[in-house]
Amino acid sequence: MLEKLIIQKTLRVPASTGTAGDGSGVARQLDAALLDVGFAASRDLLDHLGALAPGPAMDLAATVVSAVRELVGDHVRHNPYFIGFPEGVPDTIEFWAERLRAAVLTGGGTATGEQLRDVVRAGGINLLDLPGYGACQHTWADMLALHDDLIAGAGDRVTLLRLGDTAEVEAERLYLALAGGTTPLGEADLSILGELASACADAAQPAEIPVRENRAVLNGVRLSLGRPLAGVDSTTDVLRLACHVSGGDVSLATATRFRSFRRPERRVLLAALDQVVAASPAKLGDIGRYAERWKRLGERLHPHEYEQWPHAREVFAVARGERKVRNLAGRAESAIQAGAVVSAASVLSSAPGLLLRSADRLLRLAPRAERAAVVEAVTGAFGSASARVLCSLREHVGNRLTPASARMYASRSRSAWVGPDRRAPLPADLVTELSALLDAEIGARLPVWERPLVVDPEVLDVALPLSGKASEGGFAVLPRGSRATVSGELLRFFMYWRQDSRRTDYDLSVQLLDDDFQTAGQVSWTNYRHDGVVHSGDLTEAANGATEFIDVPLSIAGRYVVPQVNIYAGESFDEVAESMFGYQSRSPEQRGAPFDARTVRSRSQMRGKGRIALPVVFVKSGQGWQAVWLHLYLRGWPSFNRVEENTFTTAHRVRALMERRYLTMSYLVDRWRERTEVTLWDGTPPDEPVTFIGIHAPEGLPAGSEVYTLDRLAELIPA
Repeated sequence: MLEKLIIQKTLRVPASTGTAGDGSGVARQLDAALLDVGFAASRDLLDHLGALAPGPAMDLAATVVSAVRELVGDHVRHNPYFIGFPEGVPDTIEFWAERLRAAVLTGGGTATGEQLRDVVRAGGINLLDLPGYGACQHTWADMLALHDDLIAGAGDRVTLLRLGDTAEVEAERLYLALAGGTTPLGEADLSILGELASACADAAQPAEIPVRENRAVLNGVRLSLGRPLAGVDSTTDVLRLACHVSGGDVSLATATRFRSFRRPERRVLLAALDQVVAASPAKLGDIGRYAERWKRLGERLHPHEYEQWPHAREVFAVARGERKVRNLAGRAESAIQAGAVVSAASVLSSAPGLLLRSADRLLRLAPRAERAAVVEAVTGAFGSASARVLCSLREHVGNRLTPASARMYASRSRSAWVGPDRRAPLPADLVTELSALLDAEIGARLPVWERPLVVDPEVLDVALPLSGKASEGGFAVLPRGSRATVSGELLRFFMYWRQDSRRTDYDLSVQLLDDDFQTAGQVSWTNYRHDGVVHSGDLTEAANGATEFIDVPLSIAGRYVVPQVNIYAGESFDEVAESMFGYQSRSPEQRGAPFDARTVRSRSQMRGKGRIALPVVFVKSGQGWQAVWLHLYLRGWPSFNRVEENTFTTAHRVRALMERRYLTMSYLVDRWRERTEVTLWDGTPPDEPVTFIGIHAPEGLPAGSEVYTLDRLAELIPA
């Protein structure tokens, strides 16, 4: 349902067009139901619901409650292995011994220590096969009956839901924002864009589609509807489109198995290729990068059958190596290898984005006498490059004064490579010069606000959303490198998965690191307790879904708390029917069931490539604890991954990320401060309409205010 999608993405409830009447009773029920899951309806939303007839009011209320429950992970049953968790969790060895006794004496009685030793000496013991291991021995109802209702705390989360326009208007607004955005979308948002593109096919369309992956998704809908393609101006645009409609990776990070295309589809794709190459033959130079995929696509499109598009046939001739075409990057690399760095910069000047992405290397390789010419070429490209590229370069330059302790590169699929940083640092005067020029160019492109600008301090440490690939779908999920204050005295991590077609065992673990990023302990299915940290028990299959929890008191001695999810066996994160990670915060006196939606601070999907997920790290500082988002996946082993075996690789990635200085929303706010007054939100409603920037929208903003919350922060990055 579009209404549910809109609510989950924007926290705005589409206004109902149902019959008017008296829905005040339903409004009161909704208000109570929302508070049970940590949400509250705005006064306008309650008034709107109360003005509807009971039938339409109940339909809208049911949609709202269903949407927010899914958003925070309350739509499934979270049942821990140990029924009394966090109480009653035994010592790990004692628990295994108890399970072993049950295996030895299946007919009843008590096994002696000697009997247990005989069984172990005989070999062939598999802990996962012991009777009762890995599956709850109680029902969900049994577990709830053992726990009291949650004791409400002053710090429990309450997230405001606001009233929006009709579903059609809200869908079109969200569609235009996603389709016309200047930053790449993550997998979840690309999926949303595809749904909205189908629903809004006859509505207003974006004037421009800057991000090429977005073009592929939109053109996939156009192709299925038999409509002209939009914005295709490169051969790679056609390849992305073919991958998308084949169910493959639109980012081209992984290969796609192309489906068969109907004759009308083949005509559209080949005609688009022909038009691109006819207008600019130099674009044949892009073919070599994906030559093998072009060969496979050619087998599906049969270009030899269509003599009317000779330029399209050239594409596949280049892919097969029958024709040689040098691309821009190849010419620049040849110049660099010949020692002509200035010539390489000149070649790349016709592609400003590529030049700026190569700026560090060119500046390091340029002889001192030629550095000024390279700087001139780089700075000359500022005006032609996108603001996203400029912000990326500004962040990069800010980290180049000294070598990093470890260099980390995170791919689009969120897998991370870490190695030594052997690059020479850039000179301090050069860093200062480039930073000042970049600040001026970025600041000049930022929007000028007609209303007073009010900023919630909590948003200042959110990393600029330069790419949706550096995040995940979910609730209150921040981009990689973002920091969020952690309240409460107890963290509770939860991890849920539901297998699709085969037995799948995910394991939630916590790694503790000291000030020097050395291991200070771990809690996992092999070690249920450490320094007050408690595991809820190991579940080994999830045909109907399974949840594991870990409690971490924030009084622990470690400096870094690193939750991780290991795939021990079965389906990967992008194969399972559903998987999620989240954390709750509680005070020690709060009691209740292990999962309560009111205490959920964040809930993220797990859909990356890899066998080990590192969603977030928690770090202790002088001001308390902070959550720092990672969104990383480690390759791991095909099976049997355990926290004990990835301590070194995990610590290196955490250290590399913690030491990196990310460009955050405070950077943009500082640029605005240079030309307008900025007021920090203190909870006092303003007297006039404002432009508000924050993670969530507060109650009480005057009518006519423009609100930029977590779902719209990317819109603040200009073109």
